[in-house]
Amino acid sequence: MKSPQIGRILALIAIGAILVWTVSRSVGARPAARPNMPMPKPAVDEPLAAAKGEETIVLAGGCFWGVQAVFEHLKGVTSATSGYSGGFVKSPSYETVSSGLSGHAESVSVNFDPSQITLGQILMVYFSVAHDPTQLNKQDPDVGTQYRSELFYTSDSQKRVIDAYIAQLDTAKVYSRRIVTKVEAFKAFFPAEDYHQDYLKNNPDSPYIRMYDMPKLENLRQDFPELYRTY
Repeated sequence: MKSPQIGRILALIAIGAILVWTVSRSVGARPAARPNMPMPKPAVDEPLAAAKGEETIVLAGGCFWGVQAVFEHLKGVTSATSGYSGGFVKSPSYETVSSGLSGHAESVSVNFDPSQITLGQILMVYFSVAHDPTQLNKQDPDVGTQYRSELFYTSDSQKRVIDAYIAQLDTAKVYSRRIVTKVEAFKAFFPAEDYHQDYLKNNPDSPYIRMYDMPKLENLRQDFPELYRTY
């Protein structure tokens, strides 16, 4: 039978282990930021197209489950696919990307009709409700370059709008911290495994989804009611 003193010692050891684990998880962690003001409309944007068409941009902003769901609820978006982009490994798997050694970021390929929604409107949603663009190589509890904030442009026109909008947001101090989003020319996109597609829609009761991704959809509905749509 253990003595009360030994029991207290074991309890203290257990408490100490929990504290060490908690501190190690929180080092360098920052809470996700929200804009200090309503997102300004881009001063530089592509005008609405005269005819129906399709344009693509690839977005990275942390776990692709929530990012995909946000853009699937956006009017004018014809499809949003979770996958991997920005790295050097060909045909990457989730396990490879999760290691942080592939160079890829969890990304979402967004196809949209430029006669229904502009690139600037997509950027407004990306920089405000889809993720926190001031967090470097992390989002919420996910840490690593695979969770970085990055935009992969598919045309010179897209790059012009993206660069101008980031400068506009920083100048206006929309966030209290500097935007760290990388901007890179699109090279390749690899769709993620089937079980990652429509993850929020298929797993609405997941604790991760409820804690980190459902609030994004609510922010989208409240901040951009004119762009929000249901499934």
